Amino acid sequence: MKKVQPLTKRDIISTYFRSTFMLGSFNFERMQAIGVCVTMIPAIKRFYHKKEDQAAALKRHLEFFNTTPWPASAIFGVTAAMEQKKAEGGDIDEAAITNVKIGLMGPLAGIGDPIFWGTARTILAALGASLALSGSILGPLLFFFGINIVRMLTRWYGFQVGYRQGTDIVQDVAGNRLKKLTQMASVLGLFVMGSLVSKWTNIKMPLTLAHYKDQAGHLVTTTLQSTLDSLLPGLVALLMTFACMWLLKHKVNAIWIIFGMFAVGILGYWAGIFGL
Repeated sequence: MKKVQPLTKRDIISTYFRSTFMLGSFNFERMQAIGVCVTMIPAIKRFYHKKEDQAAALKRHLEFFNTTPWPASAIFGVTAAMEQKKAEGGDIDEAAITNVKIGLMGPLAGIGDPIFWGTARTILAALGASLALSGSILGPLLFFFGINIVRMLTRWYGFQVGYRQGTDIVQDVAGNRLKKLTQMASVLGLFVMGSLVSKWTNIKMPLTLAHYKDQAGHLVTTTLQSTLDSLLPGLVALLMTFACMWLLKHKVNAIWIIFGMFAVGILGYWAGIFGL
């Protein structure tokens, strides 16, 4: 197994500054993917010297990614460690790198959002506002410098801790640690995505199927929605998710899938199948 030079201080600094612009090219198809790819360029150039290997790595990091931006640096560190081991010829394939990266983004988002957006920013803004109301210039300065210090420290040390711990993890390639980590990340990623589908996808189908009176003489209306909910709540959303996965697997462009969903929704509402 060949030896690859680890990341230098200059590479880490370059990765840090690139990560600050992670949301500079956000899109609704792959979210933060372009920012992730740009952030990983120093590591890719350090570990891979052939153009085809660099291109494959860039393509690998252009896949869907979305998490809280500040703690995402820890994921970049772990990913960089895995890329290093892969470049050295270790038993790490592209799927393992992708699964670990995607599997970690959900839990970090669940931790990062309440800590940074819900706690740190709220507390600093409240303290700054209380000073500003008294006419002190320290109010806005406290918020500006306080929130940026938290951001800078999280990004800087997050990447280094992730890289160091990631290197320790992939050292035991011959054992089962990496395999178990990949499996856990995959399962966790699927669990998070499944819960998001159930939480965010709301499809109403008020199409009336039948009317009848119960024993008390009250009129009862059976709708398509109530029938499906009796079988499995969220069944339509689940089937829609599987349909999108099937289309993506068959190389159908995500933009066409989105337009197709618009068309189905509009036509379904016009026909009385779907409701608002």
